Amino acid sequence: MATATFGAGCFWGVEEAFRRLPGVLEATSGYMGGPVENPTYHQVCTDQTGHAEVVQVEYDPSKISYDRLLDAFWKIHDPTTLNRQGPDYGSQYRSVVFTHDDEQAREAAEMKRRLDESAAFGRPIVTEIAPAGPFWRAEEYHQRYVQKHGGGACHI
Repeated sequence: MATATFGAGCFWGVEEAFRRLPGVLEATSGYMGGPVENPTYHQVCTDQTGHAEVVQVEYDPSKISYDRLLDAFWKIHDPTTLNRQGPDYGSQYRSVVFTHDDEQAREAAEMKRRLDESAAFGRPIVTEIAPAGPFWRAEEYHQRYVQKHGGGACHI
C-alpha cells in the first residue's frame, strides 16, 4: 500500500473521483499544509490556518501507478487558477500535490513541467508541489459526502 495526497478544491467531489479508480483502496477527506494542529472545517474555511482541503489516497501500486493518480488529479480540476476552484476561493482550495517521498516529488514536478510546456491548459499551471506534512482527517460528515448526499464527483 502507498499514500498520495492531493488538493484540488472542495474535497467532496475529489474524494469520490479518486475512490472510483481501480487500485484505490481508500480516499479520505482532510486538511494539510498549515501549522494549526487538528483544525476543524470551520477554522480551515476562514482561510487563516494555512491548510488546504485535501484527499489522502491509499492505493495499491501493483494495480494503479502514482503517475495514473497524477493524471487523474490534473483532469479533475483547473490547475491554472490560484486559490480558486469554481465558486470556491481562498488558499484552502488551492491546487497542490503533497508528496510523500522524493520519487513522488520528482514525478509530480516532471508531469507539471510537461503539461506546462505543452500548454495543455492554455495558461500556466499554478499547482504547488510540497512535502506532505501532518494529515488531519476531516469531520465525519465530510467523508463519502457525495455517496451520502448525491451530487457529482469530478470526472476523470
